[in-house]
Amino acid sequence: ADSITVRSENSSVNINIYLFSLLSNLDIFLFSLIAGVIIYWLMFRKKPVTIPDFPKLETQAPTARETSFIEKMKKTGKNIVVFYGSQTGTAEEFANRLSKDAQRYGMKGMAADPEEYDMSELTRLKEISNSLAIFCMATYGEGDPTDNAQDFYDWLQESDADLNGLHYTVFALGNKTYEHYNAMGKYVDKRLSELGGSRIFDLGMGDDDGNLEEDFVSWREQFWPAVCEHFGVEATGEEFSIRQYELKVHEDLNMNKVYTGELGRLKSFENQKPPFDAKNPFLAPVTVNRKLNKGGDRHLMHLELDITGSKIRYESGDHVAVYPTNDAAIVSRLGDVLGVDLDTVISLNNLDEESNKKHPFPCPTTYHTALTHYLDVTNPPRTNVLYELAQYATDPKDQENMRKMASSSPEGKAQYQSWVLDSCRNILAILEDMPSLRPPIDHLCELLPRLQARYYSIASSSKHPLLGGTRQKTGRVNKGVATNWLKGRVPNDNGHKATVPMYIRKSQFRLPFKAATDNHDRPWHRNRPLHGFIQERAWLREKGKEVGETVLYFGCRHRSEDFLYQEQLEAYEETGVLTQLSVAFSRDQELKASHQMPSPNHCPPLCPLGYARNMARDVQTTFYEIATDYIKKLMTKGRYSQDVWS
Repeated sequence: ADSITVRSENSSVNINIYLFSLLSNLDIFLFSLIAGVIIYWLMFRKKPVTIPDFPKLETQAPTARETSFIEKMKKTGKNIVVFYGSQTGTAEEFANRLSKDAQRYGMKGMAADPEEYDMSELTRLKEISNSLAIFCMATYGEGDPTDNAQDFYDWLQESDADLNGLHYTVFALGNKTYEHYNAMGKYVDKRLSELGGSRIFDLGMGDDDGNLEEDFVSWREQFWPAVCEHFGVEATGEEFSIRQYELKVHEDLNMNKVYTGELGRLKSFENQKPPFDAKNPFLAPVTVNRKLNKGGDRHLMHLELDITGSKIRYESGDHVAVYPTNDAAIVSRLGDVLGVDLDTVISLNNLDEESNKKHPFPCPTTYHTALTHYLDVTNPPRTNVLYELAQYATDPKDQENMRKMASSSPEGKAQYQSWVLDSCRNILAILEDMPSLRPPIDHLCELLPRLQARYYSIASSSKHPLLGGTRQKTGRVNKGVATNWLKGRVPNDNGHKATVPMYIRKSQFRLPFKAATDNHDRPWHRNRPLHGFIQERAWLREKGKEVGETVLYFGCRHRSEDFLYQEQLEAYEETGVLTQLSVAFSRDQELKASHQMPSPNHCPPLCPLGYARNMARDVQTTFYEIATDYIKKLMTKGRYSQDVWS
């Protein structure tokens, strides 16, 4: 046979075709056709396109938030970091005060939100000489961490990191009337030690039921000398004011770039976009605002907020958070007393350029907006505010009194308690009672704490939050910020809608997972009028679902004044939604009782439980006593026996 080799300039493939003399004309034709197709493919196929390498353009990478607190401390020469777990801003405020204190003791500190940093780097803190980590940790809910400390808490639980060489201390914030008093602070203190950390000062316990400020000041006064002794450093002995922010006045700034009350995104109130949260609240129109109580000196309100189109979802038991606005009369009077044009556009810029917190509140803005929407001007100021402002008093006696009240001396504590707290003196009242005290308004704005959201239980399964507030009966009456602002949020017919900035905060407070068990009803007891849960059970009954017993225990002062939702609750009992409605009115009987409690046979006696602030603890204690008594009766009757081997 003869051989023909076909080569292509674009291919290194050799194709050998063997011709046999015995092939027919048809076979030869088919072979030729195939060979032609192959040659055409090799000659005319699409050549790969070579893409030339162009030099890469140098572009500015987006600035990433620094997540390494170690590198930031090294870069800025700091050796103390103060982490805070804060829900209402108090722990954050304490952390800022401690970080500023460091400078007075010859050290440099920074306050840090654990949510913004990689907390596993605690293992590296020993790389910095004379380093110290301070934790100001608040407890939220049923012994839970605050929202911004949740990831840190999870890390502590799961981590087996070696914290040998870490020096730390913890100040806990809580309320002793709750069962899990300072649980988060206690856990952090214990867990850091278990992982090898070295505690250099005792755990501080702040009690908001007593005097949280006094607890903090007393702990702080002992803490810093212990730090100096531990590290072998001496306090500078200098008592001076430390500014964290510098003032910039804007003369010709476009007003479209000025914040007018927004919490995060500029113009977010004009152009609302979900999802809605603490930094992006929804402006909910108020459709109903009526007074609930029929008498007395309190003003309890029923508000209905329209969340149509917001995509906001919630479950019964969740909380609605509301951002209030300060009294316009107080804001205006502050401007008059300080002799300031409140419409001046300003920014307060952090002197520490490496700090993640560039401003104390959204900037640029006006003094009027800051005092109206961002700063707390109603509550009595803390001792650190008095201390920092004392330098501006021209009367030496005023200076002395302010510094004394800011000290930890027994006389100073007593004077602060009497003159500031018991007398309900807010910052305006202090300025009015001290004519020699006229601080720069920018420093005042730096020192005042942020105005916080107010949280309320949602009292229905749709759109009916129940909001309530009281006024303090003292020589000077301070109006509650949120309650008195909400009183004025009334719907009208002139086309203007009263709105409330709000968002939903999830809660662990839920109904039993199943409305009823397979074989028997599950009783459900409540000790306050939570309409959301009751309405949910009413809806389940309407759908033909079987639900367990629902027993409501309701306690208040007077039946004629504050038996809230009386008609609805009694109607629920008549229709069977409520199996039993038990009530107690503490001021309408000789034996004052603030609640009515269940006994095992559902014939509840009246039980005096003390003050409302101890209600949760006292209710739980009463249940313990009932359960213990029930078990004792079972043992007496021979229905409860133990056969124990050891």
